[in-house]
Amino acid sequence: MEWTKEERYRPYSAMSKTEESRLLHVVDHAPWRQHYHIQPPTGLLNDPNGFCFYNGQYHLFYQWFPYGAVHGLKHWYHTTSTNLVLWQGQGVAIEPEESFESHGAYSGSGIVVDEQLYLLYTGNERDSNWERTPNQCLAIMKADGSIEKHPSPVVEGSPPGYTEHVRDPKVWQENDQYYFVIGAQREDITGCALLYSSTDLLDWTLVGEINTSLDNFGYMWECPDYFELDGHGVLLFCPQGLEAKGDAYRNIFQSGYILGSKLNVSDGSMSHGPFRELDHGFDFYAPQTTTCPDGRRILIGWMGLPDRSVPTERDEWAHCLTIPRELTISGERLLQNPVAELKTQRGASTHFSDTTTRTFGHVYEAYVTFTPGETSSTYGINMRTSESEQTVLTYEMATKQLTLDRSLSGEIPATSEGTTRALNLTEHCHTLHVFMDHSSVEIFVNGGEAVFTSRIFPSEGATGFNTFTNDTNVTIQGTQWEIF
Repeated sequence: MEWTKEERYRPYSAMSKTEESRLLHVVDHAPWRQHYHIQPPTGLLNDPNGFCFYNGQYHLFYQWFPYGAVHGLKHWYHTTSTNLVLWQGQGVAIEPEESFESHGAYSGSGIVVDEQLYLLYTGNERDSNWERTPNQCLAIMKADGSIEKHPSPVVEGSPPGYTEHVRDPKVWQENDQYYFVIGAQREDITGCALLYSSTDLLDWTLVGEINTSLDNFGYMWECPDYFELDGHGVLLFCPQGLEAKGDAYRNIFQSGYILGSKLNVSDGSMSHGPFRELDHGFDFYAPQTTTCPDGRRILIGWMGLPDRSVPTERDEWAHCLTIPRELTISGERLLQNPVAELKTQRGASTHFSDTTTRTFGHVYEAYVTFTPGETSSTYGINMRTSESEQTVLTYEMATKQLTLDRSLSGEIPATSEGTTRALNLTEHCHTLHVFMDHSSVEIFVNGGEAVFTSRIFPSEGATGFNTFTNDTNVTIQGTQWEIF
């Protein structure tokens, strides 16, 4: 379907009950709807926003266009949870109604101050020539769930030296000051992140760029997120425009981090190590983190990418979010592991220690341990198998290369970017922790050393699972759980 500009920029409030009922009916009867991942009721979901613990609950918002699976007028949709596992949709939280957000309420973040949740986000405003002005906007949620917008942007337009591409503020507090880091594009069409400061969340001053050693590193940085963990400073961001290098940077856009010393908020300086990708699968972007009441740093990402289609679009919906992941640091790397709360959703279990193919269905969790012998060998797992379909993860001991292959995973999206993703591990592959849903798989390797996140669209009959090896010296132990 071809969308007109008017159709793409309709607010949710303009949707009739008849239209909404039709969309809900189509989506409700669509294949590949997820079981335990956050997904849109209709339309298109993308970046997670405003992730916070507030008033006894986790609050998570996401970018949402309700009318169909295209990037149209962006709203914020609101979900809540008491345990990071079971999420309840609360409906639209931010609808772009004001002139300064006339063409979308884009990504942003939240911070709890004086028993209220302050939400900072980018409002896109376009003129009659379709020229964009990015405004940084503020909305405040009270304990009763009501939201009131500040009557004007707290930062209007782009600062001198930067293009219209300035967006996605991530806010935090340090002592008596507030800061946000925001993605930007310089006038020479290179990407960076900017740092702003404020004493009251209303009046903001540009400190300057985050001074990194990454020169000419893409043409735009999206969705930055700065936090401190175990005495280190960590900056997550999504650079656009990186060229593929071997197995690295294979997706259209990347998502990764730099880790080093704490950010100097007076001048934006930060010494750091290399940029590392957060995920090595096909579908991961725009992650956002928050801190739990117990101090854990939790990440949720968009299980999708900009400018890429998926088969569910023909059923009026697209994309989902990842499961929540706890971040820790080991040496100079971030580790990602599924939050412990997910164990509460485990049902009946099956133990296995051989390569027999078993029927695990469409939705499950599996944990597999490999103990290889001294000889070089190949081993791995086949998932969502049938006579003609399989999603394969293969490890080659000789090269320490782990490869995810979705060439036979059913209906394949984005084939122009290849059907495999690979990574060379720092040590042999010993553990694989798999979270399978109707149309996605997330695989955590070696206790979080690496993650492969991907959408897959297999047929209804693809329910098999098995391990494999070409060396009988490899010992295999595994457990599979149903997921409530």
